[in-house]
Amino acid sequence: MKHRIKDLLKKVEDLNFLSAEELLFLYQQATLGELISTAHNLRTKLTTPGIVTWIIDRNINISNRCFCGCKFCNFHRKPGSPDTFETTLDEYREKIQDLFQLGGNQVLLQGGLNPYWDISYYEQLFKTLKQEFPTLKLHALGPPEVHFIAKKSKLSIEQTLQRLMDAGLDSLPGAGAEILVDRVRKLVSPNKCTANQWLEVMRIAHNLGMLTSATMVFGHLETLEERIEHLLKIRELQSKIPNDSPGFKAFIPWPIQKSGTELERNYPNIQPVTRSEYLRLLAISRIGLINIQNIQASWLTVGKETAQVALWGGANDMGSIMIEEKVVSAAGTNFSMTKEEMIATIRLAGFTPMQRNQDYSLVG
Repeated sequence: MKHRIKDLLKKVEDLNFLSAEELLFLYQQATLGELISTAHNLRTKLTTPGIVTWIIDRNINISNRCFCGCKFCNFHRKPGSPDTFETTLDEYREKIQDLFQLGGNQVLLQGGLNPYWDISYYEQLFKTLKQEFPTLKLHALGPPEVHFIAKKSKLSIEQTLQRLMDAGLDSLPGAGAEILVDRVRKLVSPNKCTANQWLEVMRIAHNLGMLTSATMVFGHLETLEERIEHLLKIRELQSKIPNDSPGFKAFIPWPIQKSGTELERNYPNIQPVTRSEYLRLLAISRIGLINIQNIQASWLTVGKETAQVALWGGANDMGSIMIEEKVVSAAGTNFSMTKEEMIATIRLAGFTPMQRNQDYSLVG
């Protein structure tokens, strides 16, 4: 067994793809130290050694009206509920001006599956924001929202993405991936698009030259085999991007936050993801996804200390200081970070912090 582990780790350090069976074997049989060491060696080959990137951006929720009803979401409200909201233009202006004053230029805009809005609403919103803030970068929506908007508007996915890009959409987050296996999706997010539909939205986005990211939300009802299946679906799609497309610029896995959610009530035996389990999954992500350059440590869900260890176990990016975040925090996380704390956290881990832009180019 030890000989096979050594051979497989050597194989991936030579930048070869591992099969599903090989990845699962390593996941289950290699020590955490072996996985962390290999993931860090890969990170050193694939990214700039010694540098950890981060970004200043702001999450703005377009609305909390969403009929999706994901079992892990405490944030959404069904349309017609008395406590729904829609962010006003004045609120956008105030939030974006605050973002610029802090040195950021990107907003993450998401709003769920809102049955009242077709594509014209998003086009008008994006155009208005770009007209008032020409340097603003819109990292907005996600495959489930794009799929829903296309269906609502009676458009193809390509038509929908092209119109959103023309209106000002700069990049597409990897939101709504959860686990890209329909058995799991039917249990935790039954009203979202299927795994293949999620992948198809991303495939078309890549063909249009759009910058995207990919995610995984784990630690709920999925098996280890399904985690590996998720990684390989992402890797396969990335291997097919056109030569002039950025494809997936980053992969971000994080443990599910389920405090007070329907998921917790329905499945009370789900155990929290441990620190070692998170680090194992992150290392396997780097090992399995050697064709995606950037792996992000999810400090928001695991805390600063665990994220610092992750920087030695495959991650090279710390994501955003998260000026505003309401969805994940509604399910139990309470971590926060200022610009100064982000810089100090990265330095304390032994790396040089470098602020980045949306496309992972460095600021300044």
